[in-house]
Amino acid sequence: MAFATRLRSTVPLVHRALRSESAPAQRFADQSSFAAPRLSGRFARSYSSAPEKAKVKVPLVLFGGSGNYASALYLAAVKANVLDKVEAEILDLVEASKKSPTFSQFTKDLSVPSETRVKAINEICSQAKFSDITKNFLAVLAGNGRLRHVDTIAKRFAELSMAHKGEVKAIVTTVIPLPPQEEKELKETLQDIIGQGKKVKLEQKIDPSILGGLVVEFSQKVFDMSIKTRARQMERFLRDPVNFDSI
Repeated sequence: MAFATRLRSTVPLVHRALRSESAPAQRFADQSSFAAPRLSGRFARSYSSAPEKAKVKVPLVLFGGSGNYASALYLAAVKANVLDKVEAEILDLVEASKKSPTFSQFTKDLSVPSETRVKAINEICSQAKFSDITKNFLAVLAGNGRLRHVDTIAKRFAELSMAHKGEVKAIVTTVIPLPPQEEKELKETLQDIIGQGKKVKLEQKIDPSILGGLVVEFSQKVFDMSIKTRARQMERFLRDPVNFDSI
């Protein structure tokens, strides 16, 4: 595939970029504390009282309220050794919310008393047989009026989970789905760029508006080789006045 060949030629450049950007994250991870939301009750105790066998650190720098909540949940899940289970439960709740307009509205309605929100979430978690970590965390969100942000928090938590497992998410946008062979080749190319010790998790997105070509996003990098972008670049080039003095 021609695209894969061109992408492989950028391996040294991307390697340097990735290494240079990993330093700030490592410095953050080496700190003894991070800015987490104030959590109270059983959830706060559930991760603060765990035996200090090994210092657990967040693998990524996440900012904002959703990032702080996701980081707190990550620490609790890792210390309790239930990271995969908690991730599955949080994502299941988000999917259920998308399929149920009633529940979705409930999570966003701040006029519902805090006690009612907490009671409802506890009942839902009990019926779903969620772990105590997930149940207590969702109760905190309900009590603090943050259930409406659970979708964003779940996405940030998934980012932490992937970093914990050494996975790197790559999103490839095309007009039509990539054929299996080209998908395989692209994944191998990205794996060469990212290097050993990490695993590429490829996600395909379909967007007819790019007209053709590919847009690949990973590790905060964007390789835009879409026809739409090339057409815009050509249009700007044609519109720029010609400087005859430079000829």
